[in-house]
Amino acid sequence: MTTKFMLNGQPVTVDVADDTPLLWTIRDDIGLTGTKFGCGIGMCGACTVHVNGRATRSCITPVSAISGASITTIEGLDPAGNHPLQKAWIKTQTPQCGYCQSGQIMQAAAMLQDFPDPDDEQIDSVMSGNLCRCMAYMRIREAIKLAASDMKEAASNG
Repeated sequence: MTTKFMLNGQPVTVDVADDTPLLWTIRDDIGLTGTKFGCGIGMCGACTVHVNGRATRSCITPVSAISGASITTIEGLDPAGNHPLQKAWIKTQTPQCGYCQSGQIMQAAAMLQDFPDPDDEQIDSVMSGNLCRCMAYMRIREAIKLAASDMKEAASNG
């Protein structure tokens, strides 16, 4: 079936089976590999992308569910890597193995839309579905707070 949607601001048309997971369409058919396969059942968060601005597990989202939607992957968050979260991740040296980080960043970016100045409880609650084998949770929290602060400062200056 032919499905049309926006991917990182660009129109995309794919011809895949309706039940093909969005993850595999993004990775195999379109060639963007920043979104990772983790568990395949939507439990680890490595595959998190935004669908119409909301954090979504792409491994369990069939392509048929995103027709006409706007999808953002880690590559589209800020192609130059200058999103406040991407910069905070680097500044705080958050990644260890790095495998889960695109999903962590995409989940955090959606969270900051709802909680622009999150406290520890909000961060822990929203991010609890994103697993990190390296246990970098304290640095993830630190990076989110730094990004939130930078975004708040930028908004007040601009």
